Amino acid sequence: MSILYLTFLLVSLAGVTALDVRHRLFLGRDPRRALAVLGIGVGFFLLWDLAGIALGIFFRADGPFATGILLAPDLPLEEPVFLLFLCELTMVLVCGAERMLAHRRKELP
Repeated sequence: MSILYLTFLLVSLAGVTALDVRHRLFLGRDPRRALAVLGIGVGFFLLWDLAGIALGIFFRADGPFATGILLAPDLPLEEPVFLLFLCELTMVLVCGAERMLAHRRKELP
């Protein structure tokens, strides 16, 4: 049992969130709406995972870097953290790209 993977996920999530808040991209711009979007996104993907597990499509592979803690059969503790990181990173990239494109449009004559 190791917490290495979970630690890397949490550190990565903290880094992306710090950039987000610093540059007011997603959580930093409208926290209430952003938290709702993150909750919906994580909830959707958790339901997707649970459906895949129930259908025998998804399964947990034992790894040396995982905690081994399961929230449900074949649903490791790291999965919701990964999904939160994935949703946050996606929204930061989308909001950052929108900002960059808007800035470029202002520069063009």
